[in-house]
Amino acid sequence: MEQAQVPPERRRFTDRRSRTLRALVHGSFHPRRRAPRRAGDTSFAAVDWHHPQWLAVSMLILLLCFADAILTITLLNQGAYELNPFMAPLVQRSGWGFAVAKIGATAGGVILLTLLATSRLFGRLPVGVVLYSILGIYSALIGYEVWLLDQTIRH
Repeated sequence: MEQAQVPPERRRFTDRRSRTLRALVHGSFHPRRRAPRRAGDTSFAAVDWHHPQWLAVSMLILLLCFADAILTITLLNQGAYELNPFMAPLVQRSGWGFAVAKIGATAGGVILLTLLATSRLFGRLPVGVVLYSILGIYSALIGYEVWLLDQTIRH
């Protein structure tokens, strides 16, 4: 019996998966998986391209979060107080600490929701609806804070 001959290695470069950052950048500009390969594939890593609308929604949420942080600090300087029991201790210590924690937590949540935007929450509610809801809530919050600021300036 003859022993099977092993074909020579055809790759010229190192394994592309060993360079995570390069792979992420390359995958961002040259996406290959726009939809899951299998019907039952529900993993958020099943796709490496997301529709640009999710970038727009995510950026708007983060811009409104930033505006919320600035308006909150401004209102606190005018005599208001923070209602959120999780953020109140941060506001009392440092405005910068509050802003970084607020924007960081929101950014982390938005990134996760964007990765899962095509999934369904509890098997029913599309996660994209959650992103749009957060955008709407932040828009209403900014409107309320601008109204409060207007009220404090008038009095």
